[in-house]
Amino acid sequence: MVIETKRLRLRPWLESDAQSLYTYAKDPHVGPIAGWPVHTSVEDSLQVIRNVLAVPETYAVCLKTDDVAIGSIGLMIGAKSNLPLPETEGEIGYWIGVPFWGQGLIPEAARALIRHAFEDLGLQTLWCGYFDGNEKSKRVQEKCGFRYHHTNENMHWALMDDIRTEHITCLPKEAWQKGENQ
Repeated sequence: MVIETKRLRLRPWLESDAQSLYTYAKDPHVGPIAGWPVHTSVEDSLQVIRNVLAVPETYAVCLKTDDVAIGSIGLMIGAKSNLPLPETEGEIGYWIGVPFWGQGLIPEAARALIRHAFEDLGLQTLWCGYFDGNEKSKRVQEKCGFRYHHTNENMHWALMDDIRTEHITCLPKEAWQKGENQ
């Protein structure tokens, strides 16, 4: 499936995206704050595409002008989430390369994925999280209508093998519908 917005094309990840993924995922400002290690090679990025990103409802974020992957956004439904969710709920995760920060691209992508989750997939509630210090991710969630729900302190984050504090936000379908109609 491909989802288009004014400036973006959200499409499935391809093995041919390994070089562009590596270009942005090797930057230490991107992965660690989002909870995943810096990519170390194009081969490393290819393995991430094969083993992590090439799954249903996970999309390469591409500018419409060139269709090059500059970030990722995904929806993990029910048991696929990092949270204990029923199959009627999902968790959104995202990141974008540093050269594209501050342009409103991830909020644009997230709004499109939120619409897809509620209207096409029939989900009832969406969740999102950000780690302490990730103010950019917090701001994306606020812009998209997510509201603070709870905080998990001193949690072990296996991907980075460290201890973190994660703030969880929530967007019920009813709240999204009210926001859409204003």
